[in-house]
Amino acid sequence: MRLSSGSLKDKLPMKLNVRIAQAQPGNPQPIAKSTAAKAVEVTRAGDRLSIMLDGRAIEADVIEVATGTYSVLAGDCSHEVRVEPAPGGLRVHAGAHEFRVEIEDPRAWRGRRGSALEAEGRQEVLAPMPGKVVRLLVKQGEKVEAGQGLLVVEAMKMQNEIRSPKSGAVERLLVTEGQAVNAGEALAIVA
Repeated sequence: MRLSSGSLKDKLPMKLNVRIAQAQPGNPQPIAKSTAAKAVEVTRAGDRLSIMLDGRAIEADVIEVATGTYSVLAGDCSHEVRVEPAPGGLRVHAGAHEFRVEIEDPRAWRGRRGSALEAEGRQEVLAPMPGKVVRLLVKQGEKVEAGQGLLVVEAMKMQNEIRSPKSGAVERLLVTEGQAVNAGEALAIVA
């Protein structure tokens, strides 16, 4: 995962208290304060992550396959996980599930990552899955913020908003409404 002031590789171990809840797609509501916080400690050695979640050890191999998209091998299970910035934390997509992660003490997170989670430099936004572009939310040349919706891709009767990985300008839109796209196909460039 690329962070604005360095990568996880040179910032670990990282200890945070977070609240995790299953999210309703398109619902920006914060996680209820009554949701119990979980202690998370992450240590990285190459592509291997060791995670302590409330005292329970989880080992995983993690490779970033595209900006904000990771291939995670934990035990005998393989997962594709997408991580994107969201108000107050992160939005994590794993398979058909979406989770919101809120950092209980944002200062601890900011100290590790600078002021904002966003990619650096010119970013190519890729289709996370095959589908059809049903709506463009921005125009070429338009200024965008990290996490702002760029377009909507429909896959398996579900509409998925594809968000900007960084603040900047939409340099190019590479698709049109109604166009079919394959997983990994370039959709837009944000600079």
